[in-house]
Amino acid sequence: MDIAIIGTGRAGTSFAIALEKVGHVVRQYSHDDVAALGDPDVVLLCVPDDAIGDVARAIRPGRFVVAHVAGSRNLDVLAPHQRLGSLHPLAVLSAGELGARRLHAATYCVNGDPLVVELAQSLEGRIITIPDEERTLYHATATVAANHLVALMGHVQRLSQAAGLRLEDFLDLSRQALDDVVEFGPAKALTGPASRGDMATIDAHLHAIPDEERGTYVALTNAAFELSERRTSTSS
Repeated sequence: MDIAIIGTGRAGTSFAIALEKVGHVVRQYSHDDVAALGDPDVVLLCVPDDAIGDVARAIRPGRFVVAHVAGSRNLDVLAPHQRLGSLHPLAVLSAGELGARRLHAATYCVNGDPLVVELAQSLEGRIITIPDEERTLYHATATVAANHLVALMGHVQRLSQAAGLRLEDFLDLSRQALDDVVEFGPAKALTGPASRGDMATIDAHLHAIPDEERGTYVALTNAAFELSERRTSTSS
């Protein structure tokens, strides 16, 4: 396919590299250069979510598909174009080359024109679809799965530093816990004081950790208690 990518940031560059590697003809533009697009098969908008509507309206209508890569937006943001699509990867696009590698065989939430499905398939992607009314919940879930996990690691880092240690000292433990989630599911993977109702240990933790970290610890402990209770109710 002939693909015009609007956006030169991490997402746009990751898609440009990944799509070129699987044989597409790719041209990359900044959002100020939409008048020079020509007549590609697909115009892929890799711009900030709030800018999608303005950029879409600045593109002259044509026979091509106009698609975005945002998880938080439906297709209506691409009006007035007739052929529309969305292609949101469940992948962290931290940098161009790394993002491109992650886009290959990634899971894609796809909607709209069949050409967008072909685009995901050309990257050997696993395709999922959701109704428009579930789009916001889907994106919230993706945010928790990636961004909130990183925020949790920030909590671990601050606690480790307070104990005179490093984040790296605990990363193997975190990897093992995630491996168990993959193997057994979250409920069965849960260990630790909340999983066994050990309030004495939790109270000791609350006295030991820095004041500014207690709110996060309490919130996560409550979530662990709820997960443990669901496990118990399911098994009984």
